[in-house]
Parts: sequence; structure tokens; C-alpha cells
Amino acid sequence: MNQLDIEGAAGLSVRGARQVPGATQAYDKLVSDGVAAKLLDKDPTLWGPAAEAESKIRLGWVDTHRRSRELVPRLAELRKELTARGLDHVVLAGMGGSSLAPEVITATLGVALTILDTTDPHQIRRALGDRLSRTVVVVASKSGSTVETDSHRRAYLTAFEDAGLDNIGGRFVVITDPGSPFEGTAREMGAHVVLADPEVGGRYSALTAFGLVPSALAGVNIAELLDQAEEFYASLGGDTGNPALALGAALGAAALSGRDKVALISDGTGITGLGDWAEQLIAESTGKDGRGILPVVVETPTSPGAIGSDVLTVTYGGSLGPDAVPGGGVTPHLAVNGPLGAQFLAWEFATAIAGRVIGINPFDQPNVAESKENTNRILENGLPSSQPSFTEGAIEVYTSGSATTVFDAVHELVTAAEPGGYVAVMAYLDRIGDAAAADVRPAIAAQTGRSVTFGWGPRFLHSTGQYHKGGPQEGAFLQITGVVTDDLPVPGRPFTFGELIAAQAGGDRQALSGRHRPLLHLHLTDRSAGIAQLVKALQKG
Repeated sequence: MNQLDIEGAAGLSVRGARQVPGATQAYDKLVSDGVAAKLLDKDPTLWGPAAEAESKIRLGWVDTHRRSRELVPRLAELRKELTARGLDHVVLAGMGGSSLAPEVITATLGVALTILDTTDPHQIRRALGDRLSRTVVVVASKSGSTVETDSHRRAYLTAFEDAGLDNIGGRFVVITDPGSPFEGTAREMGAHVVLADPEVGGRYSALTAFGLVPSALAGVNIAELLDQAEEFYASLGGDTGNPALALGAALGAAALSGRDKVALISDGTGITGLGDWAEQLIAESTGKDGRGILPVVVETPTSPGAIGSDVLTVTYGGSLGPDAVPGGGVTPHLAVNGPLGAQFLAWEFATAIAGRVIGINPFDQPNVAESKENTNRILENGLPSSQPSFTEGAIEVYTSGSATTVFDAVHELVTAAEPGGYVAVMAYLDRIGDAAAADVRPAIAAQTGRSVTFGWGPRFLHSTGQYHKGGPQEGAFLQITGVVTDDLPVPGRPFTFGELIAAQAGGDRQALSGRHRPLLHLHLTDRSAGIAQLVKALQKG
């Protein structure tokens, strides 16, 4: 990386952007078209006539941090009120953009926050059994119709009632859009209601109530994040000294020149988990119309998948000395370093810019509903019956191929992906109790040299799920499900959490099969043993 190639503002720097093939030309074209200033003015025409109507109601994120200022004293007072009642254990029920930003904020700043972004009954039972009498539940949903968060709300409501706790409604804080059906439900419950910015989509909502309410209640000084964003905001309209514009030009130009995978790697300098948040932002914003940028979250700078001929390697962090080589183990194409509040705004701006460069609407998600609709049909009619192709140890294998071992079945899947394609590992498991399943990603990447993503189901359906269906149809998909040994009913619904997660996995299989994508389903009859068996087979292979 050319260390002189640095764009910086307000403590945030982007290094290497000018060295990406085509990025200088893309940047110059953006400047000649006045795109930065137009975006700062929320011009909905920037992505073409077809995107104009959606863009017109989705550009509030550009300056939402200013409107979020009014939340600071209100949330400080609410936290004081809740802690006075002994409610100091904050649980966030949210999916996609509603949970990923608070997770980054609290993890980076060392503040405890329990996050429920799953329908796995084991993970939910564990949360319900943790300090229930001291728990305040933040339920985050723009509409309130999200099945996962509605189910979490119902489970906690029943748990509070069964425990005989007082003022149950006051143990909930609901974040939703003004006028949504959920607002009425929340007020009927007697919950604390915080209305979000209605002109900001979920994945761009880090600096709205969705990102800030759970973080503040958990103990984060959110005013500092807003200060960082405000300071960085001053750079966004400029044609020079605009690192977000440089980042967006580089992301878009790289995708057009063949580096359409972006490896996102923490450089270890102070920001935790930003890759997962940026993954959902980039994948859901760009993966449509057969085009897109595939983000690949890589565990460390030395993990498999950090580099490749079709990969743009990007490291991120909070701070970095001027003479240091970003990444520690890999020399990235781009390094993005700076305070967290500025990082959120920079990546949002850059993603919108990249959408213009590659020619898509970065604000819609036309394929997200498909798996949801399939899930609802399965919940009504049941899963189609099927028998495993074979069983090996603790793993049932469902494949259309001729493999007779788990390793061979995975090998068949990977080789079925197109040249330049990717492998997506989708684990419908307990991401705490079954955390070792994440080792499958680097194991496959090391064996194959391909880009391999990893997502916890059903949370990835609200992010990379859009890319899987709407992006380039070149992926191969490994779905992992597990036996449910301690199911949990969803109060007021004719299904359990175990049935719901099975339906979500089945619905996603149907969506992918309908596109004739290579698909391998592994079902673990013993989760711990099955994960260990799978990882061992892949690493040994």
C-alpha cells in the first residue's frame, strides 16, 4: 500500500483507495457529477429514475445523527428510572440492522448487552433464565411484524408473568416507526416507546434510536458517538478531503473490475465486530439485479480468505500509527481507521456511493420477503418429508450428489460453484452454545481457496440473505441445522421456536433450490459432536 495515498477527515482515514484499479476514474466521475454534495442534500435522483421513489424516503441517515441528539437526555433519564427499579440487565430483541449496530457499539466500548437475534430455542431459553427479575427488554422493529422479535416479546411477556413480577409493561422498551402497528401494541402494553426516524432503513440505522437506545440503556455514552459523526459529517460534501467518497469509489470500482468480494478484517486497533455490521449494510444494499459486492468477514488478518484475485482486502480499526502497516499479517488494499461514530457514517455514505458506481438502488431489498413467505407456508402446512442421503456419525447428510462421506459431500458442493463464485455457510444453530460452528468457514476457505462466508440463521436472512437471492447467482450453499433437545413454545402462536427455526431453514432451502443453486444440508443429531466431527473432517481433508 502506498502510505502517501491517504484521505482523511475528523480522525478517520482511508488508505489505499487511489491504488484500486478504476477508483481514480470513478472518483473523478463522481466529482464531475457533483455526487457528494447532492448526496449530502439528499438528492433522490442519484441512483436513476427507478430508484427515485424509494430513495426519496430512505435518505434520512445522512443527517439522522443530528435529530438523534434529542435522545441523549431522554435516554439518560430512562436509564436512571430503570436502574432505580433494579432493571440493569439489558436484553435486545432485534434482527439485522436493529441488532448489529448496538452489538458493535457495546462490544467496542466494553459494555454488556444481551442480544437475541435468533429463533433457536436453546439460546432463547438461556436468555430467559438469566437475571429475569433484573431484565429490561428492548424490542426493536420498524413495523413490529418481524416474526423473530414478536416471538421474543411474547416469550419474555409470559416469563415475566409466570415469575409474578410487577409492572411488566414497564420492563419493555419498544423502538419502532411512528404510526406502526407495533406502536399501538407497545402503548397498550404500557411499554416505554421510542419512535425511530421513519426515513432511515434498518441497515442504515446505526445512529438512530435502533442503534442508540439499547446502547445507552446498557451504559454507553452515546453523545460521544454523535459528536464523532457530526465532526465527520463536515467532510461529506467535499470533492477533496472526503474519505467516505474515496471509499465508495474504491468499493464500486473494484467490483466492476473483478474484485467483487470484500474481505473485512479487524486490524485489532480498537473496534470490535464492525465487519458483521458492514457485511449486512453492503450485502443487502448492493446484492440485487444479478450484481453486487459480497462482503466476507474474516476472523483475523492471517485467516484464510483475506486475499484472492477477486477479493478487495479491507482492514478496519479505531486508530493506527502513521508509519504502521495496517492489518498485521496481510497488506490490505484499503485500511479504514477512525472513531466508531465516524465509521458508521463513512460506511453508509460509501455504500450509497458504491451503489451508484455499480448501478443499483442501495435502499431496497426486493428478495428478502421470499424466504419469509416460504417460512409462513411451512408453518401452516409443515415441512415436506425427506430422508437423509446417508448418515455419518452425528451428521445426517441431505445431498443430490453421489458423495458417501461428509467431506466428499462438502467437496462436491464447493466444486459445483461457478469459477469466481463463493460458498456460504449458513448455521441455524445457537451462536453462543454452538459457537464452534464458525470454525467451518476458515476450514473450507483453507481447503478450497474460495471466498467463504458464514452466517448465523435466521439473522443472516436480514442481511446477506438478500445477496444470496438477488446478487450474482454464483454461490454454493451449505446449510447446517441441529436437533432441538429442549423446545420452547411461542406464546399465543401455534408453533414452537424449534418449529419456527426449522421452517425458516426450510424456507431458505426452497428459495435457493428454486434458483437451482448448489445446496447441501447437514443436520446434526448431536450438536456438539456433529460440529466437532464436521470441523475435524474439513481440516483433515
